[in-house]
Amino acid sequence: MDDRLDKLGETIAGALPGSVVGHRVANGELTVNAIPGDIVKLAAFLRDDERCQFWSIVDITAVDWPGRERRFDVVYHLLSPKQNLRIRVKLEVDERTPVPSIISVFPGANWFERETYDLYGVLFTGHPDMRRLLTDYGFEGHPLRKDFPLTGFVEVRYDDEQKRVIYEPVRLTQEFRNFDFLSPWEGPDYPLPGDEKAADGKA
Repeated sequence: MDDRLDKLGETIAGALPGSVVGHRVANGELTVNAIPGDIVKLAAFLRDDERCQFWSIVDITAVDWPGRERRFDVVYHLLSPKQNLRIRVKLEVDERTPVPSIISVFPGANWFERETYDLYGVLFTGHPDMRRLLTDYGFEGHPLRKDFPLTGFVEVRYDDEQKRVIYEPVRLTQEFRNFDFLSPWEGPDYPLPGDEKAADGKA
């Protein structure tokens, strides 16, 4: 299987030498690295070429590498039912450079691209409806970035007096933040059930 995947990677790289910058096979999976600006051309090739026939788009997501100049890997997963193969395509992009949308090739990419924008902040040019998908109206930031605070910025709750949903800055109640991390069998200075057996020598 690895030889077959490696041969397929060489075929794709040979057919699109300016668009594909590398490929590798690891753990029985083929990953192709490509130029972001050529993703539409690559997607069309993967769908239409008889050696590929990747007709089904499974997912689009991103991986955040905050210490890297090109911070994000935009990752596409495609399936070829005809060849019984999967492929992963990776693009390295920074925070400011948008990625061309592949909706013209795979209409099912619509919500995947919106989700990637919502959670990571990666923009897709040519998308017909580039707005948030999972977070609330007026949400600030992108929650799957590694520098996004774990508590978020705003909390939402229903106020019974105002009879509506209200938004408030996150408040961390102090009593929920103090943990002694002691074992319950070692930490308390009060007797625990069963301690009397040890005192009587019956334990």
